[in-house]
Amino acid sequence: MTIVTTAPHLDDLRADPRFDVELVAVTKRYDKVVAVDAVSLRIPRGTYCCLLGPSGCGKTSTLRMIAGHEHITEGDVLIRDRNVTELPPARRGTAMMFQSYALFPHLSCLDNVAFSLKMRGVAKVERHRRAREFLALVEMTEFADRLPAQLSGGQQQRIALARSLITEPQVLLLDEPLSALDPFLRIRMREELKRLQRRLGISFIHVTHSQDEAMALSDLMVVMDQGRIQQAGTPREIFETPATAFVARFIGGHNVITTHSGSFAVRADRCRIGLPQQGPHVSGKVAAVEYQGTVVRVALETASGEQAAALLPDNAFFAEPVQPGDPATFIWSDADAHRLEMGA
Repeated sequence: MTIVTTAPHLDDLRADPRFDVELVAVTKRYDKVVAVDAVSLRIPRGTYCCLLGPSGCGKTSTLRMIAGHEHITEGDVLIRDRNVTELPPARRGTAMMFQSYALFPHLSCLDNVAFSLKMRGVAKVERHRRAREFLALVEMTEFADRLPAQLSGGQQQRIALARSLITEPQVLLLDEPLSALDPFLRIRMREELKRLQRRLGISFIHVTHSQDEAMALSDLMVVMDQGRIQQAGTPREIFETPATAFVARFIGGHNVITTHSGSFAVRADRCRIGLPQQGPHVSGKVAAVEYQGTVVRVALETASGEQAAALLPDNAFFAEPVQPGDPATFIWSDADAHRLEMGA
């Protein structure tokens, strides 16, 4: 799949049929604060897209502008073949699943899922029939008569997902939907989200601050900082070739090394302990050693205060172990060093 990550100015603002969502120089200001700064992005049809970044980077504001829950200061949002910038949320062809799930506590699961159809005037028999179809889709049929308080967090999430999908949106928007779940359930539910997205064939746009979550779920990963897109691409592209020092550090698993000629990144799992004459290297003292099962993480601090880490196979580490305070040198091959953009 070819991913186009920037959109040119569209004079007539006619959407390209290859894309579910197009953002054209979208800006959001709160008084004098710029939360989203001229973001342009194209999301191909049927894509699982994750907007990833630290708190305050603009990812949630971007999602809410796509949904129509935030006014766009400048720019345009296109969904399928329509410019929806001035349309209310109900006319955009999107559905949004909120972080809190926002289920009605006094309604059964069945009636929670059917609620939007009730608001549209769909008869009770028909809306319940369709609600049962979507309960089956998320494997919650047996819980149809329960109240939300009688469900676990993962079950509540499934009900919220079914309620979002029953409107048959062209694009589903998810605002940190897994953040309230425990780590084991989070992994299971992200598998379910990916399965549903593939089955339905619609685009999901998912906001998260979790690098692991974005790597596991996305076809298109968009890394944001200070209201701008720092890099967009497949998870492998971003992990293998981070564009900037910010991306390399935020994604994790990389050392950012600064030399007189600029910055470069080298993956921690491509570093090993060796001797300076064996190739590119950084030397210092061991700051920490963490056993992580199949690998051991060795942290290094240089004389100038720079930090670096190596992920060593457990058998390699224990063959020649080091301890905090020991002098050590990390080495890597030239091919494993990736140059970063200047000024990043």
